[in-house]
Amino acid sequence: MMSKIMIVTGTILIVVGIALRYGLLDWFGNLPGDIKYQSENGLFFFPVSSMIVISIVLSILLWLWGR
Repeated sequence: MMSKIMIVTGTILIVVGIALRYGLLDWFGNLPGDIKYQSENGLFFFPVSSMIVISIVLSILLWLWGR
């Protein structure tokens, strides 16, 4: 069971890495509802909407995988 989890996790990391490399996740952090505040001294970034989208997609995928 542990080996299956490690293989799936590794595959997901590879796919996300490839998507980041080729710019397929440019939308992340730029959706309406994502909080971004920048001042002279620092940057605060809280991707609320992006994390909701990722949560919904992962929930659907895990539900399908469990069936």
